[in-house]
Amino acid sequence: MRRFNFRLVLTTFVLFMLTIVPTFAEDIDKVAQANATKFGLITIIPPLLAIVLAFITKNVVVSLFLGVLSGSLILQLGNGENIFSAIVLSFLDFISRALNALADPWDAGIILQVLAIGGVINLVGKMGGAKAIAEALAKRAKTSKGAQLISWFLGILVFFDDYANSLIVGPIMRPVFDKLNISREKLSFVIDATAAPIAGLAIISTWIGLEVGLIHDAFGSINVDVDAFGVFLQTIPYRFYNILILAFIVLSAIMVREFGPMRKAEYLSYRNKSSKQFLDNGVEELDDMAPKDGVKLSVWNAIIPIGVLILSSLAAFYYSGYSSIMGGEDAALISAINASPFSFNSIKECFSASDASVALFQSAIFATIVAILMAKIKKIYTISEAIEVWVDGTKTLMITGVILILAWSLSSVIKEVGTAKFMINYLSGAIPAFLLPSIIFVLGSIISFSTGTAYGTMGILMPLAIPLAHSINPEMGYVVVSTSAVLTGAIFGDHCSPISDTTILSSMGAGCDHIEHVKTQMPYAIYVASCTILFGYIPAGFGLPVFIVLPLAIFAVGFGLRFIGKRTDVDDPALEAKLKKDGYEF
Repeated sequence: MRRFNFRLVLTTFVLFMLTIVPTFAEDIDKVAQANATKFGLITIIPPLLAIVLAFITKNVVVSLFLGVLSGSLILQLGNGENIFSAIVLSFLDFISRALNALADPWDAGIILQVLAIGGVINLVGKMGGAKAIAEALAKRAKTSKGAQLISWFLGILVFFDDYANSLIVGPIMRPVFDKLNISREKLSFVIDATAAPIAGLAIISTWIGLEVGLIHDAFGSINVDVDAFGVFLQTIPYRFYNILILAFIVLSAIMVREFGPMRKAEYLSYRNKSSKQFLDNGVEELDDMAPKDGVKLSVWNAIIPIGVLILSSLAAFYYSGYSSIMGGEDAALISAINASPFSFNSIKECFSASDASVALFQSAIFATIVAILMAKIKKIYTISEAIEVWVDGTKTLMITGVILILAWSLSSVIKEVGTAKFMINYLSGAIPAFLLPSIIFVLGSIISFSTGTAYGTMGILMPLAIPLAHSINPEMGYVVVSTSAVLTGAIFGDHCSPISDTTILSSMGAGCDHIEHVKTQMPYAIYVASCTILFGYIPAGFGLPVFIVLPLAIFAVGFGLRFIGKRTDVDDPALEAKLKKDGYEF
């Protein structure tokens, strides 16, 4: 009884303390402006601390948590609390902000759909569908050019998750590349360059929940009511790094041109002179996506669940937007949609008015049901076993949910502290408008490279980038370009980073030495990133239309490769002389 009473008293005390912790004032803008004036330079401590700790600890979860805690501590000390009570109240404030994030239907829907899609992907892998498609395509690779293009295409097909790309494409294409004398360094690069860049672009993926969620919260912080999914779609043409690195793979394969350390690796491998001391030696086998033992491989085990996921999500987007419009007060729009419900304009309006978090969660659950039934009907798993496989898949994405909650909490605390207001007051007139997207891209790249995570980088930068861009130029097109710079900068840094999960998985999946993978792909990534800034974000910052900027940037990538790169299928006496000194015989 005493234990029960103690727990009851403790619970009552905690709940009481939560109720007295200040969260959001009725007019948060006035509070933020007042705090920006009151605290001044101190307002940048929460995001700055998160960034610095991310560099030092390489742990984004800890960094985001302490960033939130520091912001809460500033607020409590500003309210006159002593240091000891301020620390306690700061912790309780963090709990309150995390609970507020989970209590929001939008945020909860985003987290649930991320977990559900992870479960579907795991089921597809364990049922053998993904491997069946990969093997079917691998059989068509007859030349070096064909193998690289098929690997690129496979990477696009595995659009729903960057980890799945490394776990599926690498092990399947490894023997094909070896047979055709293509270096494993090149396979690692193709895998890595079609992992996060594709998943970050896809409208159905394990990434979209994070991206849309952060966009929604950042616009909410400046009281701009937008369709977050619509903004996400608008950023796609401006994801210059993602698009250009994909184009680079194709151009390099077609031109048979390489440069830097990759040229040495390809030159040796083409002549079967490569020293493959690390191949199949201590390389960890990636079996997370391996099918269940004894499963008969079938492409339909992937096509049906993923197809259902895509088609049902499109239907869910339309229905969600249609219901929202019909329940609204825009009589002209209602009349237009009733007159022609499936016209292009009607579909566009419905998609724009949809609730992405609900629609994606609905489609993910429907695809889950279909995949589980397929596993049962085909006698691959019982219902209970299939559910266990689905749950295992959700666990792999639990960290995404944790990062989202922490990122939303950091966003709320820096809003209340007045960080964005302070930065706007001091930077909006100091930064040339055309340079902001490039600056955001570079900053995102540095943070992501140092931390090895695109997710955490997006969570740190998005709440600052969108308010700053909006203050410099409130025109939506400009804000969209700056938003895309956050997303692509995070992916570029993640692509290069030697401590990135996808970089490590790509080298493991290809059976390539990890340091060799990092060393050979980094010049390519930096080259494409340079083109991204010079021919992408700077012209777009000046307001040049994307239908001019994007083709120009792709042309620049190919033009530069033509002159910087050298053919690997043509003998090069000068290079061979250098390689002979390293112990290679020709």
